[in-house]
Amino acid sequence: MRVTYRYFRRSWDESRDDEFAAWGPATYYFETDDALVPSRQIEAYDGGQRLCYDDQHPEDEYGFLSGWRIFPEGEDEGSFEITALEFEAEWSKGSQH
Repeated sequence: MRVTYRYFRRSWDESRDDEFAAWGPATYYFETDDALVPSRQIEAYDGGQRLCYDDQHPEDEYGFLSGWRIFPEGEDEGSFEITALEFEAEWSKGSQH
């Protein structure tokens, strides 16, 4: 069975609640499967740090690839949807921390 990927961008206006809080708020980019579970994820922080996760690199000392649906049931995910091209442009920038 073929997976249809969808792509999303979502901003988080609060800093992390850990030793990396100085990085500031972040914009998250997700490539998801049909169930809206991420297969690739980017965290782009206001401080310039970028984290990228996928099945080849699911976690590191800074974070991890989310393993659950990124939108609660009933939330309109359509307003956060972006194109595959937009996601790939961000993915190509890689990780920087």
